[in-house]
This record gives sequence, C-alpha cells and structure tokens, in this order.
Amino acid sequence: MAIPAIPQRLTAPAPGWTVEADVVVVGSGIAGLTLALRYAGLDPEAKVLVVTKDVLSSGSTRWAQGGIAAVLDPQDTPAEHLSDTLVAGVGLCDEEAVRVLVTEGPGALRGLIAAGARFDTDDSGELQLTREGGHRRNRIVHAGGDATGAEVQRALVQALRESSIEVIEHALVLDLLKDAGGRAAGVTLHVMGEGERDGVGAVRAGAVVLATGGMGQVYAATTNPVVSTGDGVALALRAGAVVRDLEFVQFHPTVLWLGEDSTGQQPLISEAVRGEGAVLVDAEGVRFMKDVHELADLAPRDVVAKAIMRRMRETGADHMYLDARHFGEEKWRTRFPTIHAVCREHGIDPVTQPIPVAPAAHYASGGVRADLHGRTSVPGLYACGEVACTGVHGANRLASNSLLEGLVFAERIAADIHAGRRAGPPAAVRPAPGEPVADDRPTGLVDPRARPRIQGHMSRGASVLRGQESLSEVARALVSTRWTPVAVEPCTESWEATNLLTVASALVEAARHREETRGSHWREDFPERNDAWWLGHLDVTLTAEGMTMTYVPHGQRATALPPRVETDLIEAGLDPATVTALFQAAADEDLQAPGDVTSLATIPAGQTDTADVVARADGVVSGLAVAEGAFSHLSQGRLTAERLVKDGEHVTRGDVLMTVTGPTRDLLTAERTALNLLTHLSGIATLTDRWVRAVEGTGARIRDSRKTLPGLRALEKYAVRCGGGVNHRMSLSDAALIKDNHVVAAGGVAEAFRAVRDAYPGLPIEVEVDRIDQIEPVLAEGAEEILLDNFTVDDLVLAVRLVDGRARLESSGGLTLDSARDVAETGVDYLAVGALTHSAPALDIALDLRGN
Repeated sequence: MAIPAIPQRLTAPAPGWTVEADVVVVGSGIAGLTLALRYAGLDPEAKVLVVTKDVLSSGSTRWAQGGIAAVLDPQDTPAEHLSDTLVAGVGLCDEEAVRVLVTEGPGALRGLIAAGARFDTDDSGELQLTREGGHRRNRIVHAGGDATGAEVQRALVQALRESSIEVIEHALVLDLLKDAGGRAAGVTLHVMGEGERDGVGAVRAGAVVLATGGMGQVYAATTNPVVSTGDGVALALRAGAVVRDLEFVQFHPTVLWLGEDSTGQQPLISEAVRGEGAVLVDAEGVRFMKDVHELADLAPRDVVAKAIMRRMRETGADHMYLDARHFGEEKWRTRFPTIHAVCREHGIDPVTQPIPVAPAAHYASGGVRADLHGRTSVPGLYACGEVACTGVHGANRLASNSLLEGLVFAERIAADIHAGRRAGPPAAVRPAPGEPVADDRPTGLVDPRARPRIQGHMSRGASVLRGQESLSEVARALVSTRWTPVAVEPCTESWEATNLLTVASALVEAARHREETRGSHWREDFPERNDAWWLGHLDVTLTAEGMTMTYVPHGQRATALPPRVETDLIEAGLDPATVTALFQAAADEDLQAPGDVTSLATIPAGQTDTADVVARADGVVSGLAVAEGAFSHLSQGRLTAERLVKDGEHVTRGDVLMTVTGPTRDLLTAERTALNLLTHLSGIATLTDRWVRAVEGTGARIRDSRKTLPGLRALEKYAVRCGGGVNHRMSLSDAALIKDNHVVAAGGVAEAFRAVRDAYPGLPIEVEVDRIDQIEPVLAEGAEEILLDNFTVDDLVLAVRLVDGRARLESSGGLTLDSARDVAETGVDYLAVGALTHSAPALDIALDLRGN
C-alpha cells in the first residue's frame, strides 16, 4: 500500500464566503493583538482583521505565569540582558535580533502598560522586579503574582474591543492564498458554528501575519492549551516558507506531575517559584542542582530539565519535587495564588508538601524563519511570537523573553507593513494581487484518530531524551500514520491532526539530523555540543517529494538584494543567502586590494552608462535574476537592471535579454561574474531543451543527475527546469540510491534495501540494476523507482513489460540525442542525462555598453 505524501494543501470545500482586509492577523495572543492594535494606530483608515481559533482570550498568553523580562532597574543594562540571552541560546542566537529585543523591549513594555496592563508594584509604587532562571539580575515584571499572561491578555482584549478592529472567532486557519506573483494574498479558514460567516471562507488581504502560537500539542504532555496544534508552522510549510530550528523544543523543567498516564495540558509551576527561593529535591530530600550549575536551581531551563531527567534515571523515579514549604501560607497566597490554587485542586498543599514535578513540552524556540521585521521567505507573509524563529532564542529560550519577543516584533511588523503600504506597491516589488491563483498542489488529510498516536510517539522518542534509535522509531511511526483505511472527511479534527503530523514530521527530521547535544536539544548518542560541525541552523521546506533540509552556518546572512530579485530566487527554489555567498566568492577571486585596475585607470569616477545583455546565439535563457543579483551585489546596489525576457524563454541571436544602468566602472567590474553565471546556466537550459524536444510526445521526461559543479548544484538544477527537464535527488541525503557497491557491501540487493528502509524510514529508495534478472527481487522489496543502467533498447522494452507499472523506471548510461527517442518510446519514465550539467556548452551572451 502506497504511503501518501505530506499534503501541501489541506483538503477542504471551496470557500463559501469572502471578506477583504488590508491586514489579516491570525492569532489573538500578545503578538497578534499587539500587532493589530499597533497597525490600527498607524493607519486608522485601514481594515485590520484578527482571526482566532477559539475566543479572543484563549491561547497560550493567558497561561504565562512568570512575567516579562525588560531592563528597568537603573543598575541593569541591555548589555547584561543580551549576555544572559546569548548564554541561554548556546551559540545560536542571532545577536542583532537579541540586541533589538533588549533595547526596544523596555519601550514596548511601557506601551503595553499604556494600553492598560497593570503589573505588580512595590510599596513605593515602582514596578516590582524579580528573577528567573538564567537571569543574573532582577528584571522580570509580573502581574497578580503569577498571573502575568492573564492580565496581559485582559488588557489587550479590552483595548481591541474598544477599537475598530474586526474579529472572527472560532476560526481555524487552513491555507495561504497567493497571487500570480507568488505573494501572500490572504488565507482560507473554517469558522466553527453558525452565524453570518460559517464553514470554509476566505480572507483576501494585502499582508498576512501568523501569530498562531506554539505547537506543544504535538506531545502527549505539555503546558500548552489544546488549541496549540502548530497550525501556523504547518500552514507556512505548505505555503513553501522556510521553517528553522524546529528541533529546539524547550521542555519546562517544573510541570505539575499528575501521574504517568496523564496527557494533555499540564499545570505549569512557574520558574518564578524557584526565583523566589524554591529548590529541587529528590524523594530523599537531596538538593541535586547544587553540583550541576553555578546558578544551581536558577540555571537555564535546559540545564534544569536535563538534570531532573538524569536524577529520575539514577533513582528510578518518574518525577522529582519542588520544595517551597519555607514560603509559608501568606507568601503562597499573595505571590503565587494561581499555582497555590492549582496545586490544591490536585490534592497537594505546597505550604506543607513538596510539589511533584517533571519536564513537559513547553515552548518552541524554532519556527517560521523571519527577519528583524518579521518577514518570512514568502513575500507578504509575516510571522510573530512563538510561531516565528527570529533568532532571539537560539537553541534555548531564556525565561520571560517570549512575551517580550511578541511585543517587540509585533511593533516592528506593523511598522514594516505600514511603510510598504505608504510607499505604494511598485510592480518590481509587489505584483498586483489580482485573484488568488489556482492551487494544484497535492492535497490530503490525516485520520483524526491518529492524533493520540502521534502525540504518544513524540513523547516517547522525541522528547527531552532522544537518540538515533528513538527518533528513527518515531519517524517510522509517523510515516505509517499517514495511511488510513478509510476516506478522511475534511473537518476541524482532521485538519488539526494533519497539522500535528506535518509539524511532528519536520521536527523529527531536524532532530535526527542534528547529531549533537545543544540547548534544549539533548541527544543521548551525541552527548556533547559540537561547534565544529553543528554551529548552524537547520532550515526545512516542504515539497511534493517531502521535507528538504538545509544546513545554514550560524551568522550567514544574505547581503541585501533588490526585493524583486530575492522574491524571484525564492520562487525558483534558490536560497538568496547561498546565491549571495556565491557572488561574494567570485568577488574575492576577482578583486584584490587595488580593485579593477583597468576600469579604475580608463573610466572617470563619475561616469555612468547603460549596457545591454545580448544573446549571441539561439537558445533558452536561464539565470536572469541571478545575473541581476550579481550586478546589484557587486556594485553595492548602484547598478539597476530591467529584464526584457523571462527564464525558460527561447531567444535568438541579437535579442536583448536585460539592460543594466549605473556607474560604468561597476558595470565592467561585475560583468564577468554575471555573465559567467548567465551563460553557463543558459547553456544547461538550452541543452536540456534539445533533449526534451527529442522525446516530445513519448511520456518520458528528461532529468539530471548529481554531476554538477561544487557550489552550483541548486543553480544548475534550476537551469534544467528552465529547459523543461526535471530534477533527480539534490543530495545524498534526500533520497537513497542503492548501487552495485552498496549491494556488495550489504550482501545482496534485498539486504541493502532493508538496511536503508530500517535506518531511514519514509525516505525514497531507488535501486540501480544492470541486468533484467535483478528487477524482480527489487520489486519484491517494495522499490518505488528502478534505475536501468546501460540497458539496450530491447532490454528496456523487456524491463517495462516486466515491471508493468509497479515502479517508476529510469534509463541511464550511454544515452545520446540520436538515441533518445528510441529509448523514450520503450515506456520508461525518465531519461537521466548527466551531460546536462557536467558538459553543457555555455550559451554565448555578451554585455554591450551603449556609450555616451
């Protein structure tokens, strides 16, 4: 039985109603409501719409007990807050993002107070500041003792009720709508209940902000409310957005232990309890944190969670204890009234008894990759709060930075959207929205009965303690969960189950890849932090073939490219940062200290010119956005370009492909790099087009191989697509290809197949054979694709008959343009042509200065 792929679009009825908005905010926690209110203040005439899954007061914000961290004490400094955050993030925080957080945080907090939030004060009326784990100063403001989130939510909801902002409650967001240019154009959603709007509808909007909170419900035990099913991350993945560092899930060390069979949302025992002097002890009363960290019980959360798990292992216990009996009843009732009441509800009196605690899933440090203005890799789509990965948390969130992040980046996003609307939508940056384009991506749903299985597998194998064996077991289980014997109807339960499975699959793949222990990520089989190999980020994207994982070294940041270029690169499946790094490598080779000495000597400093990029031969063009990016990057933005044709178009000798205008010195300095890339990629596209035309009408498709130049694989494979071909696997990691040497090493093709399947469940497996008699055993093992190496045309005919549609077939080896049609007419699915990338002649393209 074939296992269905992770859907790129949720199966749902067509929208039965539509509303228009300037900005739609999905989520009603601190991030979403702050953003909506801020934007409404910037543009009172704009229509701002908030969509929330439950009611406005639901979500994770109201459960936040500890408080908000901000530098308010004159003895404290932003530099100290930054330092504490970087330490907690274990090398993976984006220092610039953290600097934004700690410097803009105090002002954002004052804005929240101005909006009506009331925080606890001391006898003199000053804000009362406390400490939590990882902080070396008292900088946490709180409300109601341990009810900070509830007060923040109350104040924001009240402010929203008094505004003109429209709200749709009980609405589960489904998928992102895009316009013809690939820009976010709104969302589809399902409103639960009956009223003016019910069932599936659509919100058309110029900007979409995801503020959907966390994904804690992917685990069986969590502090997150039932609505936290990762809907925002799942939507972003389906929309093609990059998701970063999902493996870094923070497990709060002190969650009220309710028994080994307890599942769902668990009561949190705030870190502030330890900040006030509570200590962790085992069943014998031994304080085990004193020898673990210099801050003892106030160590960062990952340290405490791991120490508790270690002690549980050593003693065979299923929980530890938090002892705060010395507080006395008065302090419990006034400083921690909520926790006191919750403990009493569960039969524990913290005044006279230590509180049983154990770690549980709490906070996602990773999420949808967003820049310092909340912009994701999909133009027009923003992410804010826990759903986003801005870089402020790194591998482990510092206590009470989460609410602060929501405040600070909500204001930044509102300002960015407003600035864009105020400037107008230039065609080069934002294609006219028009009607959302038809979406033909594969759909599907997960059986809602799978939800507890997903959660159980994640808690057993991908929790605080994880390793290759446990993660592989979870991965296999998640793959199996995709299959169901019955048709799954679209409904809230199946949409949520699908979101949970999507997020869980991405999280587990990232966790399997990161072979080290860092921050909240603890691998038993790799117990040490490894900066030599893993000081970087794991970016995940979802395609029709499944999850794609990219390792990005920490600190690698793209030099700014023209927005149109960045958008086009992303739409082409290319990472702007990687392409920019290629430009820089070329510049480093070309330019030493003196610079372009010939241009400096012959061209006056102030001279400007326009140049035409001209085809000197017929062919198919590829890489125009790359060339434009090279001109812009190498001139530091001084050169501007206008493209006159599109990638994938046929051009003839003499056609002008692009004009470039700017300083003449910059034109000639950047010429070689831009043309090297453009001529090479266009040559690949041109050769691919010849092969595609050679097999036209047969049903076979032309595809490439990994025979690419180092560093250029993504670009060269893009050029193949421009020529009408399709790509084979990108790397040795995204699909398994069993060849003759693997068979020899494993002791047989069946053994090799089973070894790969056991080690990497769910990964596509291809098998290369060079004889007819090898095909049947491969089919028996369940191979989905068979590569027929150096088969004659007659043998290919026999192979196609033998397989009879049970697997896809590729012909490779010894192929020529003259034999291509004969091979294609045998009925194989693919012709693999390594020559497309490793020996395609460049297409002759030149740069002609017009002169003055």
